[in-house]
Amino acid sequence: MERRFFPAIVTNPLRELARIENEIDRLFKEFVPTVAREAGVITWAPRVDVYEKDNNIIVEAEIPGAKKEDIEVKIRDNNVIIKGEVKKEEEKKEENYYRSERFYGVFERVIPLPAEIKTEEAKAEFENGILKLTLPKAVSEKEVKIEVK
Repeated sequence: MERRFFPAIVTNPLRELARIENEIDRLFKEFVPTVAREAGVITWAPRVDVYEKDNNIIVEAEIPGAKKEDIEVKIRDNNVIIKGEVKKEEEKKEENYYRSERFYGVFERVIPLPAEIKTEEAKAEFENGILKLTLPKAVSEKEVKIEVK
């Protein structure tokens, strides 16, 4: 009987590699913002959800602490671009912080859209730190007959 170098518990090595890759990505995402924050060079982007509802593409972005006048939304080349700034309200020089994890400063996020949209009918609302974009999908014909000349 031939002995295996790797134990038989690893039935699918590609699945195991994917799991390890996901774990490394998770650790990296947690570590980098902490290091950047401590170094004073924080770059951040709002977290988003993108989904479809009633023939619309909905984009919801978390931007806590922002004011609506400090947020800019553009649509270009089938992408939504969200830019803005979250400003610190006041400096607390006399406070002894144990931890400071809130994001401040300029941000930008480019979100590729899964479908063509009607840009002239796009709507944006900002309430309780959540930016909600309602982007109506452009209706394209599934089948078009082309006349042969």
